[in-house]
Amino acid sequence: MTLVGIVLGVILIIGGFSCMATPMATFLSTGYYMAILLLVFGICGIIRVITKKGHALDLITGILAVIVGIFSLIRPGSVLIFDGMLLYFVAFWFIVRGVSNIVIAFGVRKEAKGWFWGVLAGILGIILGCLSFAYPLITALTTGILIGLFFIEAGIDMIMVGFAAKEIGDAGSSPLNDTE
Repeated sequence: MTLVGIVLGVILIIGGFSCMATPMATFLSTGYYMAILLLVFGICGIIRVITKKGHALDLITGILAVIVGIFSLIRPGSVLIFDGMLLYFVAFWFIVRGVSNIVIAFGVRKEAKGWFWGVLAGILGIILGCLSFAYPLITALTTGILIGLFFIEAGIDMIMVGFAAKEIGDAGSSPLNDTE
């Protein structure tokens, strides 16, 4: 798992630099990604009901998600609604991810030497989230850069967690290795 985390971290960092290199294209394409995600979510919900592993609510939300996803893809301009919603989602996600990084970093501070980088990344995430909520127009213009920064931060975080897990595993006290 540590190697997978490190590789995924490197891929996130590369993707982050790619988003930062083309910030407007990144922002304008996010609505399409959300529409496609709605389609996939809806289809999965419908399949869960058909296989009798889901609730009737899965069918209702699945059908609605498919309708909204298809409508968004075939109706020009409707994807911009998703882009607008994404501005606030990104702000919220930065804050949640920042808090999560800080909590995790303090949780591993005794086992991992570089735990303070997680705290620093968490503080950066919270600051970016607050700025995104406060200035949504600027966020719209810089979403590609912000998403790129987030991917880079998440990639660094994954690499650090991968190395920390390796240190813990080498010490023999990894809770991941417990069979109890």
